[in-house]
Amino acid sequence: MTTTATAPNHMHTTPQHPAVDAPPRRRPTWFWFLAPGLLLLLVFFFVPLGNIVWKSFTDPTFGLANYRNLITDGVSVRILLRTLLTAAAVATLTLVLGFPYAYAMTRVSKRARSVMTILVLLPFWTSLIARNFAWFILEEGNGLIDRFFQLFGLDDVVLLGTLTGVTVAMVQVMLPYMVLPLFTSMNTIDRRLLDAAASCGAPWLTAFRTVYLPLSIPGVVSGFSLVFIMSLGFYITPALLGTPQQALIPQLIEIRVQRLLDFGAGGALGVVLLAVTLLILGVVARIAKPTSTLDRLADK
Repeated sequence: MTTTATAPNHMHTTPQHPAVDAPPRRRPTWFWFLAPGLLLLLVFFFVPLGNIVWKSFTDPTFGLANYRNLITDGVSVRILLRTLLTAAAVATLTLVLGFPYAYAMTRVSKRARSVMTILVLLPFWTSLIARNFAWFILEEGNGLIDRFFQLFGLDDVVLLGTLTGVTVAMVQVMLPYMVLPLFTSMNTIDRRLLDAAASCGAPWLTAFRTVYLPLSIPGVVSGFSLVFIMSLGFYITPALLGTPQQALIPQLIEIRVQRLLDFGAGGALGVVLLAVTLLILGVVARIAKPTSTLDRLADK
């Protein structure tokens, strides 16, 4: 007599389903919107930049000879320092001039603000060559600036061909790039914070210094870094209003590449200028964090 073992009723096997193929992963839609811009950036920026970096290490010989010559030739480092100081002076002067102007834009009526915005944007609507030639006429001997100082007994105040004249013209060109970031930052500051500080007994100047000014730091840092970095690459204004004895880095690169055909040295100068720019951007990124200003105010 044989017995057949039967499985208990509470035990059952799970039915097997046929494997279902996972749907193919599709590339995100946003990629196709970014693809043309990325391709354009790759072809017209990264490829030429890579070519410049490559020539700086390989032309005329492979190695660091171009960078060693840049440090030891006695000219490049001095011009680089002059360029950095000029860019810092331009950024500082535009900040001094642009901060009160941007603050006034936040306090006036909408119609007055529109007029002030148009005045700021006027340089964008004028050719850079035309502006430089206008400064050429103003700064030359017996020009308007020279005749103005003659009224006070100061003769031969000729800014043409001087670094001061180049700086003044660059400030006028760069002023909108300072005012617009400042206004954008200041326009978001809640003025009730100043009223709250005044209600606590703080004088207006103290409230402005301890409340309003720290909140405007992101705009200050953004405008200063933008003007400073753009001033490093100025070529037309120093070339027209300056002299070869007071050349800046872009002029030196033009001389090395166009006249001397020294592509390796020109590439090394460009790489150094790019490294300085990236260093400045890194410092700005660490300073101008969105929450850093609020955190400092909270700590106080």
